[in-house]
Formats: sequence, C-alpha cells, structure tokens
Amino acid sequence: MSSLASAGFVVFILILFAGIYLGLFGLPGAVVIFLDVFIYALVTGFGQVGWKVILFLLLAAVVAEAIDVWADSSHLAPTPATGASLASVAAGAVTGVVVLAPLFWGPGIWIGFFLGGLAGLLLAERLRQSRLSPPHPSPVRVFLALTGLRAGKGFLSLVMIFVSLSNIYS
Repeated sequence: MSSLASAGFVVFILILFAGIYLGLFGLPGAVVIFLDVFIYALVTGFGQVGWKVILFLLLAAVVAEAIDVWADSSHLAPTPATGASLASVAAGAVTGVVVLAPLFWGPGIWIGFFLGGLAGLLLAERLRQSRLSPPHPSPVRVFLALTGLRAGKGFLSLVMIFVSLSNIYS
C-alpha cells in the first residue's frame, strides 16, 4: 500500500470515528458514516465494499435519522453541544478506548469509543441539569429517553462500522 493510500485510509477511519462522535449529539453521524464508506467504495472501485453493503448502510442511516425525526416530533429536548459536553464526550471516548481495547482488541476500540463517549455525554448532561433551577430540569423519563435515543443511534452506527470494516478486511 502506498503512502497516499495509507493516508487516505487513516482519513477514512478518522471520519468513521467522527460519525460516532456526531451521532452522540444528535447530528447526522450515520449519514457521515454512510457517505464515508460510499466514497471509499467509489475510490476502490467497489472491490471491497459491494452494492449490498452500500444498500444496507443506506437503510441503516435512514433508520438512524428516522429515529431523530421521531424524537423531534416527540418534543424531546436535544442535548446542547457546549464546550463542557464536547470535552466530556472526548474524555469519555478516550477512556472507553483505553479500557476496552486491551480486552476486545479492534472491536473494543469502537465499542469503547462509543460507550465512553455516551457515558461522558450523560455525565455532562446530568451536571448541566443539576445546575438548573427547580422548574427547568428535565424529568427523569426524558433523560432516560434521550439516553435510549443516543444508545440506539450509536448502536446503528457501530453496526454500520462493523459491517463495512468486516467487508474491507475480509
């Protein structure tokens, strides 16, 4: 593999990580993952990632974004992306990778990144909610619904990444 191809693959992997990170904040991370894999497939001539995988990833991205549309229609308050929450998610993601990578190797990196980031997001949101005056904090059910929403979208993102990387490395 040439150095240009290696650099391109590093960018590909970093964009996959960015897709998970964006998904934690309710941004279209699954779409970013889909577009990343689609562009990779175009560049490599669909040699490692075929049309069936691309269609599966498209369906998963549509489902992930449909979950967000449903959450918006249910009037769930979005998690604000503040400096503290961004830093908390980044610290949690790095901690998750450090803890789970030695146990589960490659999959541990991705799972740890997501679970650590989710834990960091929940911690930052809980701290933000605790500083609000009594009538303004979200009820526990809303907090749990947001947690489930982020976990569901994150799970879909992880499935998308595992499917695409398993096809690339097989």
